[in-house]
Amino acid sequence: MKVTQEKLPASQIGLEIEITPEITKQTYEKVIKNLASTANIPGFRKGKVPRPILLQRLGTTRIKAAALEELIQDGIEQAVKQEAILAIGQPQLRSSFEDLIKNYEPGKALTISAAVDVEPEVNLVQYTDLLFQAEEVKFDPERVENTLDKERQELATLIPVEGRAAQIADIAVVDFKGVFSKVEGEDETAEPEPIPGAEATDFQVELQEDKFIPGFILGIVGMNPEETKEIAAQFPDPYANEELAGKAATFTVTLKELKEKELPEVNDDLAQEISDFETLDELRASLVERYQKEADDKTKTNKQEALLTELLKHVEVDLPETLIEQEVDAMLTQTAIRLSQQGLDVRNLFTQDIIAQLRQRSRTEAIERIKRSLSLREIGKRESIEVTPEEIAARVTELLQQYSEEQDVDEDKLRSIVENELLTEKIIDWLLEHSSVELVPEGSLSPTEETEAVESDADADAPQTEEQSSEAFTEVTEG
Repeated sequence: MKVTQEKLPASQIGLEIEITPEITKQTYEKVIKNLASTANIPGFRKGKVPRPILLQRLGTTRIKAAALEELIQDGIEQAVKQEAILAIGQPQLRSSFEDLIKNYEPGKALTISAAVDVEPEVNLVQYTDLLFQAEEVKFDPERVENTLDKERQELATLIPVEGRAAQIADIAVVDFKGVFSKVEGEDETAEPEPIPGAEATDFQVELQEDKFIPGFILGIVGMNPEETKEIAAQFPDPYANEELAGKAATFTVTLKELKEKELPEVNDDLAQEISDFETLDELRASLVERYQKEADDKTKTNKQEALLTELLKHVEVDLPETLIEQEVDAMLTQTAIRLSQQGLDVRNLFTQDIIAQLRQRSRTEAIERIKRSLSLREIGKRESIEVTPEEIAARVTELLQQYSEEQDVDEDKLRSIVENELLTEKIIDWLLEHSSVELVPEGSLSPTEETEAVESDADADAPQTEEQSSEAFTEVTEG
């Protein structure tokens, strides 16, 4: 078989495959023989249909098409094997099938054109002496005090209040009923329309402005127990219930009881109540260490992300469509697993239209992830960066010890994932050592909202033992 190769865009190799006259004849005759043994033609038993009748009834075009399908599949497979091409994905026919049928004559040579995706070549224009900026996250001592204060709030004792009006930070027990406020032009004599679900008895609410819709809490401030008052408020826009968004409301509120929080003292007893530590100093030291580590880890992550972003500016790689589609598939699978773990019905959620939209939106990120992975792998090869079996074994043992024996773990898969993660870490650390990073204040390179969200999530953690999850372990126990 004569095969001619050519390089094509998107890491494809084009193949011109010349199939010999003997093969084109043998395949055609084999197809006729198979059809003769299976064709159901009235007046003839299967396997006994004369050749002229078979050709007349089925038509030469249909027979040629069946023979061509075999010739194309076998021809491409043999060509890839003969040329020792490390193909990825399924080969693609470049010739027009209709033209092949017209040109196909059994007993004469046939040339078909195909293309196969191959691993892309990575051109690293530069990967040392990179210059970039990264945000430095500094430890904020106030986080320790905020955490302790939050725990005090959780352990607060509620004390009945007498002889004064309601004030911010009190706990109020109220009855309330809400109606939509009348707008200009409405019939003044008509009964106000109740707000669905806006009615409660013995409702306990902390008098903080963010605890209810705007206007409601401030309207209660200053009320005395047993007092009833109409309070004007307005639903924010946007609002979870779109039918209520932006609408004005009037609440009839009766203050039935007033309480205030009595907070525990910040001392060793508090430390023992909310943690495993015996003294407050030990708890504070633990929180300082924890939040300092979080800040350091975040700074390190910022440096790594900034490094990889800068690295990709100096990388040239023509990605094959097969790799992109495989990465998109992996990303959608990960998304489906996360949603399923949250209790959502993925089968109903992932309609064909939604999947198509998600695939399109995921392409840019998929391309970036592939480029990162290929670039790091190429750098690892060039610089002979490796992970030792001892390092892999130690990490695998550490992960296995974190989880119960009841979980079914694919240790081979876990070991492979760990090896890849450790190698990636080593390569990135090597790149950081051979680059220059300028640390800049937190928030100067990224939106403030993102930074605030990260800090808010961190503050929500309990002060006891820090729990960490492993993505690698999750993957091998769910796979």
